[in-house]
Parts: sequence; C-alpha cells; structure tokens
Amino acid sequence: MRVLEARAYRGPNPYGYRPVIRFKLDLEQLEQYPTSKLGDFNDRLLELVPTLHEHGCSYGEPGGFVRRLHEGTWLGHVSEHIALELQGLAGTPVTYGKTRSAGEGEGIYYVVYSFIEERVGFMAGRLALRLIDHLLPAELRGAHGLDLLTPSDGISATPPDAPFDYQSELEELILLAQRLALGPTTQSLVDEARRRGIPAIRLDEQSLVQLGYGRFQQRIRSSVTGLTSNIAVETASDKELTNRLLDDVGLPVPRNMLVRSVEEAIATAERIGYPVVTKPLDVSHGRGVSLNLQDADQVRWGYEQAAEYRSSVLVESYLPGKDYRVLVVNDQVVAVAERVPAHVKGDGTHTIGELIEITNRDPRRGIGHEKVLTRITINEQAERLLEQAGYTLDTVLEPDQVFYLRSTANISTGGTAIDRTGEIHYDNIEIARRAARVIGLDIAGIDIISPNIAESLREIGGGIIEVNAGPGFRMHLQPSEGTPRNVAKPVINMLFPSNTPARIPIVSITGTNGKTTTARMVAHILKFNGQRVGLTTTDGIYIDGELYMRGDLTGPWSARMALKDPTIDAAVLETARGGILREGIGFDRCDVGAVLNIQADHLGLRGVETLEDLAQVKSLVVEVVHKEGTSVLNADDPLTVAMRERAGGRIAYFSMHGDEDGPQHLREHIAEGGVAVVLQQGVKGEMIAIYHDEQYIPLLWTHLIPATLEGKARVNVANALAATAIAYSMNVSVETIRQALRTFTTSFYQTPGRLNIFDEHPFRVIMDYGHNPAALEQMVDLVGKLRPSYQRVIGVISGPGDRRDQDLHKLGELAARMFDEIVIKQDASLRGRPSGEAAGIVKQGVLEAGIAEERITTVLPELEAVDYALGHAAPGDLVVVFADQVTPVWKRIIYFRKPEAQQADAGVLVE
Repeated sequence: MRVLEARAYRGPNPYGYRPVIRFKLDLEQLEQYPTSKLGDFNDRLLELVPTLHEHGCSYGEPGGFVRRLHEGTWLGHVSEHIALELQGLAGTPVTYGKTRSAGEGEGIYYVVYSFIEERVGFMAGRLALRLIDHLLPAELRGAHGLDLLTPSDGISATPPDAPFDYQSELEELILLAQRLALGPTTQSLVDEARRRGIPAIRLDEQSLVQLGYGRFQQRIRSSVTGLTSNIAVETASDKELTNRLLDDVGLPVPRNMLVRSVEEAIATAERIGYPVVTKPLDVSHGRGVSLNLQDADQVRWGYEQAAEYRSSVLVESYLPGKDYRVLVVNDQVVAVAERVPAHVKGDGTHTIGELIEITNRDPRRGIGHEKVLTRITINEQAERLLEQAGYTLDTVLEPDQVFYLRSTANISTGGTAIDRTGEIHYDNIEIARRAARVIGLDIAGIDIISPNIAESLREIGGGIIEVNAGPGFRMHLQPSEGTPRNVAKPVINMLFPSNTPARIPIVSITGTNGKTTTARMVAHILKFNGQRVGLTTTDGIYIDGELYMRGDLTGPWSARMALKDPTIDAAVLETARGGILREGIGFDRCDVGAVLNIQADHLGLRGVETLEDLAQVKSLVVEVVHKEGTSVLNADDPLTVAMRERAGGRIAYFSMHGDEDGPQHLREHIAEGGVAVVLQQGVKGEMIAIYHDEQYIPLLWTHLIPATLEGKARVNVANALAATAIAYSMNVSVETIRQALRTFTTSFYQTPGRLNIFDEHPFRVIMDYGHNPAALEQMVDLVGKLRPSYQRVIGVISGPGDRRDQDLHKLGELAARMFDEIVIKQDASLRGRPSGEAAGIVKQGVLEAGIAEERITTVLPELEAVDYALGHAAPGDLVVVFADQVTPVWKRIIYFRKPEAQQADAGVLVE
C-alpha cells in the first residue's frame, strides 16, 4: 500500500466542522484482501490494541468495529480506527473518522480522522500503517509514502525500514503528545472558553493561547493571564520577599533567612531552631526543597540540593501539619486541595519496589501531565528517605504501613490530591484572599501548612509557606479523592465578565466572482460606520485600510492572522475555494456568510468536477454562520438558493430582479418578512431597495455609485446589492450604507485589479483581474454598453494554465465578442502546462469564433503584451487588459509613453 498525499484541515472543512487529517491511500494489491481474508490478522491486531473492542463503528455499540473486522473490511478503514485509538492511548482522545473512495480508481481511498494535536495525529496515522504492515503476511508487506505522514518540523520518526516495535513506537507517540499537547491547566481554560462559545488560537509551541478575536481577545499561558501583573509574578517567585511582605501585614508565615553558603545555612538553622526547611529562592514544583531537617548534617545535604537550582537558598522554620493548596481567583477562594506526597502502603507481602510498580499500574497514572496522576519514580530524595528510615527497595512494609517517597507533596512528582474545598475555615479563606491581594495576583496558589484546614490557623498554628503565580489546576480538576472543581470557570468569568463580548463581527464572503470587490465594499461601509476593519483579499491583508501583507491571502492562514490582530473591531474575510479544499476555514463560525454566485471556474481541480461540487465546497461558508447571524444568498442563482436548506442563521437574499417578475422564492421570502436587497426599475433609473418585515427602504440609485460606472458595470451593481445585504444584516444604518456606497470607486488604490480605469492617455484603459468565463461574460456586457463611445476596442487576455481546455477555449470565444484587436499573453505561473499551450487554446477559441488571424497577436510575456497593446492604441480607442500581475501591469499602464514621448521625457519612471 502507498500513501499518495496527506493534509490537515485545521478548521471547518468539507468533512465536518472539526479539525481532521486526510490522507489518500492506495491499497494496491491489498484491495483484494479484506480483513476476512488475512488469516490471523484480526486476532493479532486486537491482541496488540485491545481497546479497539470499544469502537462501535457503523453498528453504534462497543464491539461493532470488531464485527466489521470479522465480516471483512478494507485496510484503509482499519487504519482510520487504529489512528483514532492511538491518539486516545497517547492522551489526546478523538472519535470521529470516515473512510471513503477517492473516486480515482479501484483501491484508492481517503482516510479521514479527527485530531487534537496535529503532529500527534499525523504520527498516529503513520504508526497505524506501520502496525498494519507488520501484521500482514510477508508477501503482502510494503508500506510506502509514510514520509508524507511525518511532520516536517523536526519531529523524529522511526525510519520506515527499521524493525517494528509497537510498544516502543507507542511510547514515542505518548511522549510526543506529552511534549506538544497543552497542559491540563491551559487545556481546562481552553475547554471552558469553548463551552461558552469563546474561540481559542494557540500562539506558540508551549501554552500561550489567545481567547477571543480582535480587540476583545485575552491571552493566557497556563494560569497566567493578560491581567496578571508582572511585578506580582516576580514578587511571588522571590520566596524571601513574599514571606516578608506577608509577615509585614500580619499574616502567619514561618521564619526564614536567605543564605549563600553551607556554613551560613547551618548557622541560620541553629538560630531559627530545628527542624528546618531548605529551598531554592525562586524555583517551582518542589524542586530542591528538603523538609524536616533535624541537624547540621541534614541541613548541609538540604543546602546542596537547593544549590543545584539557585545559589541563593532559603532556610525556613519547619511547620508541622498537612500540605494544602488554596486556589484564589479574582479575590475569591474557588478550590482547596490537601496534597499528599508520593507514597506506597504496605501489604505485608510486596517489597517497596514492587509496591511502586503496582501503584504505577493505576490507569490514572501516566508520564508527566498525560494522565490525572504522575507515575512515581525513584530519585535522590526517595533514596535519602529510604536511607533515613533504614529501608531499601527490597523492604517489605507491614500491612497498612505508609511510606513516603517524597518530602514534598507535588502532583508532578507522583503525589495525590484530596479535595477539601467544602471544609476550609472562614478565617483561612480570608487569610488566603489577603495573601493574594498583598502579592497582587489575579490567580494565586496559596500553599498552607496546617494540622487541619477546617480550623483557623490563628487557633491551631500553621502558616503560609508560599504564594504561587501560575498555579496548576490539575489537583482541583481531577483530585484523587473528593469532588472535582471546575476552577477554569471563574478564570473565564474574570477574563470575560457577564455581557462582555469575546468575538468581533466576522463576515465571510465566497463565490466565483465578485468576492474581492464585495469584501472591499463591506470594509468601506464598516469604516464609515466607525469600525477598524481587518480585511483579507486576493491583494493582501489590510488593517483599517492599510496594507500589511501583500499577496493572494484568502485562505485560513490569513483569516487567522487578521483575527489575531488586537486592534480590529470587525473582520471581512474573502474566503476562496482553494483554501477551503487545502486546509478548511480559518475560524469556527461567522456572523455573516455570503455566497455571491456559483459559476464555472476551477472545475477539474482537487476533486471538484461539476458546479454542484463547487457549490458543496462553498456552502461551508454559510453552514458555519452563527444561529443568530445571517446567511446572504444570491436569489438569482439556483445553486446558492439551494444552500438555504443547510445555511445557518436567518436568510437574506439579494437579487438583480426585484420587480414583480422576480423569482418566486424571492417574492415569498419578502412576503414572509425576510430581508431582501433588490434592484428595481424606477423613473430615474435603477434603485437598490431593502425589504425587511413590513418595511420598504429605497436606498440609492445605482448611477450614483461610482463603482458601477453609472450603472453600466452590472457586476458591481450585483456586488453593491450583496454588500448592502451584508452591512444591513450587521445593523449598519441605512444612511451609513448609502453614503459609503456613494464614495466607493473602482480606482486602483481602492480596488486594485477590479475595473480600474486610466484616462490620462489619448485612449482609455480598463484593467481587470477577470480570469474565468463568467467574469468575461460580465465584461462583454460592459464593453457592449461602452462601445459606441470608442473607435476600436483592443483586448489583452490570457488563460490560467490549471483550467480545463474547454474553459480556455471559452475565454477565446468571449474575447472575440468584445474586441476588434486581440493580444494573447501568458500568465507568470504556467500551472502545469508547457509554455504557450494555454495561450494556443485561447487563440483557437478566438479563431473559431470568426476573428481573422491578422487581428490576433500573441505576445507571451505579460508586460510586453501590455506594451504592445498600448503602443498600437490610437486616440479614441478603448484598451481592456485582463491582468495577472496586477501591480506591475498598472504601473506599465500609468507610466506608458509612446517612443516619441519617451525620447522627449527621458526622466519618466517606467518601473
């Protein structure tokens, strides 16, 4: 079998609304071998991965997948289930998957499965195929193309030809998941945010996460938030300063002193009085901490342990009692846990070493933060405790005898936690709250030693030994005993108080033609409305009208870039077919989704063969509209109208046929009070009007919109209708929409590559980015209306190399209907065709439409073709240039001079 391609869809995509990995798998000869014909394959697979018994598959109940194995299913389907299960075993559980024919011949499948961490998902797919290959009969083995499932960012993987060791490679996958996945604290905050409909974007390899979009975003790194004071964090990390500040306001703390030598540590211990504690000045997770040191020799050892981390060491009086963590969020105590150091309990039979092994078999224990609890390991501290007790790992403890393998009670070193939230004494609540306020932390973990947290520290003794910035939540979320506490909820409530937005309005616009101009119109209207807009288009990313990045940026990556900007009030996102098919959509949902039209373009690419296929892809934009949002659909396009069945939110139509002879579904929609923006005939021309409920709102005559060229440019009339419907759905006032449209032009600086007109030559030049038959149809209409004003019309055209032959031929036919003289050029990117081939097919279309060959000139380099056309234009002509490289072509147009003029004005800038 062979992997042919692999990709990750990171947002809503053609396979659903969750992130998925899809790889194309050619089973080759294995297509003839369903699992029922592979001997003991099924038994050996289930022996290695017994948890596959839990998969329901199409039967919807545990054991369903095993039934499919015995009935006979194909290995692509098997790889899907194994990839899902391996991710679960690695601590990143997922359940959604499907395997379908790729439609490219027998034995070629798309294997689709969800993921939480992308690289773990890819490696799980890789391991699934290696496992299958290992279990096959020798004559059927040979998995190829596995490198396509290996992340290219430094993740190491066992070479495909290396001997297969399932347990070893599974362990590697678990370690990878542990390294890459969000920690339990960050994950709990992300999960709670998403439960409230707040989006999350991971910003780095660690735990920096953006919650929310645009100017409403907040950031977290574990339990440190954007509201956390840097001074407070630095203060909390200095244990000596923290102790002094708390002591200064009368809070109970142990005595301590900062030392920098063993001799100083021993002298301080004797001054304070034994027993004592030694700890590094500013190290977390209990590292280097030694408790209950009874004499100078133990202090010397404890100092050495602490000095491995910091040269400054605290010697502190030892407080007897239990170790409690009190979590304070936004000045409220939200959880309390008793922390118990890593330990084993004797049974009179097993040795301490065996008891550790038995304890680590608990399914709740894993590597690092992979599970609720962490496996117990033997380190230097455990060896010291064994030595002090006169024990070894071979010692057998008496029944119920507890032996502690750590002196500190950190969960990360194998400790356990008991929830005590309901037991804490009121005085201790106030002490913890005051400690957090004194240090200045919005989220603080207050470590308290007390004989009993249910009694006042002031009555029974004890004190605060540390105040932690960025405290871990695992002990509260999943305590070993007691009630789990959703401590993420108060944090999200603090970051996003009631009635505080987390999202900015998002507009997503798709369609075959008109996307960029409509997106720019909407951004222009919103700017008039006083909003700072993030705009993504085929020209680049704009923030408040300023170009921040140039390029064709209409995919999910550019959408996420705009939504990360902390200054924008709204996002208008041009959403192209290519990005959806390549990676999905770059946001989880939008407030307004608009589908402008479905027309023949990009057919025959990436599995999109028909207009219906194209409509299926583009409909995703309205499927992810929020239930309180609006789906804007073209009432004149049957394929977009059909999307209303699966579109989210309410429906708003726009139509070029708003009079009584308009589409039946449009008239019914208006009669029912729905929103519709339509074009109607009036005594002064054509009027854009809005229907909503019982209101009829005449908005604007089309000839007053500069971008419509006095109403002649029908494509921009349609774009203005769509933009109006979008803006009206966003509650922009009618007057703001009206004034914004009256100032929207087709200048190069406002809409580069969209009907840009240059009138400073003796002839007029129109430059447009149109590159498909539907766009040229619109230009045929416009040129027909403009033709009476011009002597000749000269056209410069090309055809994108990745279009079908019939599409390129059609471009030539349409050019023949517009132009008296035709210059055929070639796009900069050949897109898989030999040089000159696409231009030749376009030329054939022109010839077959009846244009004489002497009126056709082929000049392949684009800028030379533009020079040729401009050089042959006479006063009173119209030159129409369909540009590929928009900016260089525009410069060529505006700086063009005939040779005589260039000689007279040699200083003119040409490039």
